[in-house]
Amino acid sequence: MKKIDLFLLTGIISVISINQLNAQDMNKATQAENRVSAKGFAVHSRDDHFHSHEFTRHAVGDNDVQIEILYSGICHSDIHYVLDEWGGTVYPVVPGHEIAGRVVKTGKNVSKFKVGDYAGVGCMVNACGKCSYCVAGKEQFCENRTVFTYNSTDHYHGNETTMGGYSNNMVVSENFTVRIPENADLTKVAPLLCAGITTWSPVRFSKVKAGDRAGVAGYGGLGHMAVQYLVALGADVTVFDITEDKRQDALRMGAKRYVNVNNPQELEGLNNTLDFIITTIPFDYDPIIYVRMLKMNGEMAVVGLPANSNINISTLPLGAANRKVYGSLIGGIKETQEMLDYSVANNIYPEVEVIKAEASEIDRAYKSVAAGEVKFRYVIDMKTLK
Repeated sequence: MKKIDLFLLTGIISVISINQLNAQDMNKATQAENRVSAKGFAVHSRDDHFHSHEFTRHAVGDNDVQIEILYSGICHSDIHYVLDEWGGTVYPVVPGHEIAGRVVKTGKNVSKFKVGDYAGVGCMVNACGKCSYCVAGKEQFCENRTVFTYNSTDHYHGNETTMGGYSNNMVVSENFTVRIPENADLTKVAPLLCAGITTWSPVRFSKVKAGDRAGVAGYGGLGHMAVQYLVALGADVTVFDITEDKRQDALRMGAKRYVNVNNPQELEGLNNTLDFIITTIPFDYDPIIYVRMLKMNGEMAVVGLPANSNINISTLPLGAANRKVYGSLIGGIKETQEMLDYSVANNIYPEVEVIKAEASEIDRAYKSVAAGEVKFRYVIDMKTLK
């Protein structure tokens, strides 16, 4: 009797296992069948120009939203990836991590959005949600590997390589999607999802307050956002750059002083005068110039990420006055939502030039950004994609 029971039990387990395998195979087949067609712009090598590119995204899962992309910002880091200046670029690459659009489909468990809502996606699209960093709202540092918006291995979807926002749609977890207020200026929102949060996060981390003396080194896409946040908080702001072309823009945005660092006399008398400095410079520079400007217990946040950098910081100027230098990388989802709500409520936006969704236009914009000629951010109108 025991032998018969064992035989029957083994048969039952085998049937269950087969059914489970069949269910898994059917689920995979369904997922493959329901993949979302997409088209956009990609480069296929570091020496390539942009071309039209068709691809597919993973199916809309129970916790996902599908977004029709309306606007996609161009960030300097996009150029670094396209040129493989940081190493590890997987071609073809569809860049873009500053995304504003409209929800067109929701998974059955989605509660944060409904079809028709405006939604944004920034630099990341997934993380484990369980590690100490994720629990602390710092998903960008996930111990189990953050999945970034493009050129990243998506280990939650078959290890496919993520494709970015220079495209007509995106499928992403609602947990990595932020709500765009209905009254927001959509043509200017997209860069907030990178340039906005990248500068907002360290400003808030260092608790900059009214009356503090703050410096912004590098007055481009990131720098002009930092100036606006610091001015809104009541700080006395000094801008540092290497050209005269941006002096009037900086003063117009509320900076009290503009320093052209190529004019040595303009740097005189600035040591030990600033409470906070944020450096957004995307090229090699001497950080000690700015470290010496910090007061006792002053803080310097480094958010610019030069390619192939040879930058070094001597420890002596740090210890001399208890100065602090730290790096900062974007911000978590909760903090990003706070930044976006604050920006829209206070009418803080990047200054943008909107371009058509054409390969030649994107190529032109890249040349302009690389040459430092843009004021201050390009945004691709993805509605014009043909």
